[in-house]
Amino acid sequence: MSVFSHKITRFLLIVTLSFSSVFSFAAEASEEPGFNVSEVILHHVMDDHIWHFWDGHYGTLYLPVIVYSSERGLEVFSSKNFYDEHHNVVTYNGYTLDHGHIYLNGSSVLDVSITKNVAMLFINATLLIVLLLAAAKGAKQNVGKAPKGVQSFLEPIILFVRDEIVKPNIGHHYERYLPYLLTLFFFILFGNLLGLLPGAGNMTGNIAVTMTLALFTFIITNVSGNKAYWSHIFWTPGVPLPLRLVILPVEIVGIFTKPISLTIRLFVAITAGHIVLLSLISLAFIFQSVLVGSISSLIVLFINLIEILVAGIQAYVFTLFTAVYIGMATADHDHH
Repeated sequence: MSVFSHKITRFLLIVTLSFSSVFSFAAEASEEPGFNVSEVILHHVMDDHIWHFWDGHYGTLYLPVIVYSSERGLEVFSSKNFYDEHHNVVTYNGYTLDHGHIYLNGSSVLDVSITKNVAMLFINATLLIVLLLAAAKGAKQNVGKAPKGVQSFLEPIILFVRDEIVKPNIGHHYERYLPYLLTLFFFILFGNLLGLLPGAGNMTGNIAVTMTLALFTFIITNVSGNKAYWSHIFWTPGVPLPLRLVILPVEIVGIFTKPISLTIRLFVAITAGHIVLLSLISLAFIFQSVLVGSISSLIVLFINLIEILVAGIQAYVFTLFTAVYIGMATADHDHH
């Protein structure tokens, strides 16, 4: 069997295991009275204080709860304390867990717990650091030689981001922003791909994550903005004074709509894809039909392949618009 055939077989095995994981959870839920599709989908899409892989306590990873209140100060304990042997939610030492939020005697607390998405952030960041450091090490060792291993995979992507996204949109001073844009691209790409694995958290489908990434872009863009950028916003050249009074609020609003659009675009694209996949999988258990299950499985396979493509496209789009915004803010109009 050829190397290509081995890769195809391995890929199909991964896809099969992915579907098996999701189907097993849906089957478990369908056996309960009043199968609720919304609850099944939200369980996978929303953040949580536990990481549920399959049925039973052995298939659940209980994450650490870290809370602070003026009444008790800082407290750390396992989220397992919120569940009894039947996996029903219970009160622990005055703390209650209600729809992902923790309360102390009915009052809200500062919750900085390691949730499922936070754990995914750590995994994603660790993977990012390990792979990129390995590629950098390979580049130093293979100077003048053909790239090998991780370097051979990542180097074409790095060159693509540099030559097709960063350089054309930022210009001659692109080197200053290249590390951030490369980190942004790979962080989103890895996060999107990891989210497609069975049991993984929906990290880049969490609006808090996408908003934080957009906030970094907002800060870098406006801190880097030169005199021409700010004068165009507050004193648009070539425009009559009465019209400037109309344009000024529009320009100011535009400063904030850029990061908002980045936030919503990535959040919606990733979350919508997961919801569509889970909705199609749930059809088999709603109709309890082998025929419906077979058809929905084929459709899910096709959409899952599209989601892999979308993972790359969304990383590209977010990085592209970031480069465009930075380029607009730092454009040197006197440079030729």
